[in-house]
Amino acid sequence: MAGPIDIPKSDRDLERTVADMLLGPFQRFMKFEAAGGVLLIVCALGAMIWANSSQSEHYLALFYETKVRVGFGEWGLEKALILWINDLLMAVFFLLVGLEIKREVLVGELRSPKKAALPIAAAIGGMAIPGAIYALVNMGHGSMSGWGVPMATDIAFALGVLALVGSRVPVSVRIFLTSLAIVDDLGALLVIAVFYTESIGMDYLGKAGIVLALMMVLNVMGVRRLVVYLLLGVVVWYFVLKSGVHATIAGVLVAMTIPARTRVDQLRYSSFVRSMLDRFDADSRGEQKSWTTTKQQSAVLAIEDAGHKVETPVRRLEHTLIPWVAFAILPVFALANAGVSIGGGAVEADAGDGSLWTNRALWGVVLGLLIGKPVGVFGFAWVAQKLGIGMLPEGASWCHVFGAAWLSAIGFTMALFIANLAFADAADLDAAKIGVLGASVVAGVVGLLILMMGKTAETD
Repeated sequence: MAGPIDIPKSDRDLERTVADMLLGPFQRFMKFEAAGGVLLIVCALGAMIWANSSQSEHYLALFYETKVRVGFGEWGLEKALILWINDLLMAVFFLLVGLEIKREVLVGELRSPKKAALPIAAAIGGMAIPGAIYALVNMGHGSMSGWGVPMATDIAFALGVLALVGSRVPVSVRIFLTSLAIVDDLGALLVIAVFYTESIGMDYLGKAGIVLALMMVLNVMGVRRLVVYLLLGVVVWYFVLKSGVHATIAGVLVAMTIPARTRVDQLRYSSFVRSMLDRFDADSRGEQKSWTTTKQQSAVLAIEDAGHKVETPVRRLEHTLIPWVAFAILPVFALANAGVSIGGGAVEADAGDGSLWTNRALWGVVLGLLIGKPVGVFGFAWVAQKLGIGMLPEGASWCHVFGAAWLSAIGFTMALFIANLAFADAADLDAAKIGVLGASVVAGVVGLLILMMGKTAETD
């Protein structure tokens, strides 16, 4: 029998299956999240060390006392650096979240009611149970306002930890966790908009609505240039900020207006690319050469232009934002917000609770994340499957779902963000941040260990 054919590496690269090509963007996203997660950890640790060192006053001066002014006249804004980070940079993060939500609803797991039911049910449980546990711990105390903190999942960290497991976990589990986190983010956005907005300026909100309506009209008219939507998006962000609604909500609203349709249909694209490939091959004349003719270059450029037209603006903007968010925005957010003074700071000076370890905000967050999240996510998913509402991810076991439930307890970015909105008291804010950081580390380690021991459904 003849031995296997030795295929050159360059040719093997072309032998990708349709599944490989479809999952390629998702796999690249996972790599970004894994690397971005490491950078997040480094920045968070750096912030903690900096805030508890002899140079802590410089940390506070940089982020809380440094004022930055942008704009001119009555259109100018002057804010502390940390507010620019939390209001403007995080609006870009929420723009990416909005794009992910839109994509999942239109063409992803959330498009199919049967497939979407399990992560939606899990996300509801992962928000309701942690919030209830926090409320029970803090009932009747001023720290009650932080009930929304343990409800959030950090999709960057969760997927980053999941990427460390590698092929031990079916791709369906990654899709389940991604869908769960996206629904969770949507819930967090609603909580921020409804419960953490003190007052609403309806005039500014109306102006934001008018600009958003204009963007929707441009979408319907077929305008696909992203720069138009991004410039108008900045105007929406300004009006939402001035309205009193948290400015990051503008990111999600703008995402909903970004075109999600291709300029050319799939059959037209496929037929055109084949004709260009035929033209390319016809001019090669069977020769093995490292250079291309003018006609071949023309065919290559035509295929590239067609690829640009068949790619949706939503997908293009999403791919553009992923590295910026993973490697710049979230690390800067972590550096600015994770710097909590553990000893001798506001927490220790809290006269009501006496010390960090008796602070109710701390324990509400810790118990909400480490008990409420796993129980809520796993429990609601199990009930949905038993009732026939949802279906277990293909090739996954309940052990995988339980491990994913623990990873959903990694709150970090979203939890820190909500904590900044929820607490006016510095002691409760610092305690909540410590609770978020500690619980996120524990949840990540436990979830990783569970998933490493998990088996596929077929071998259970």
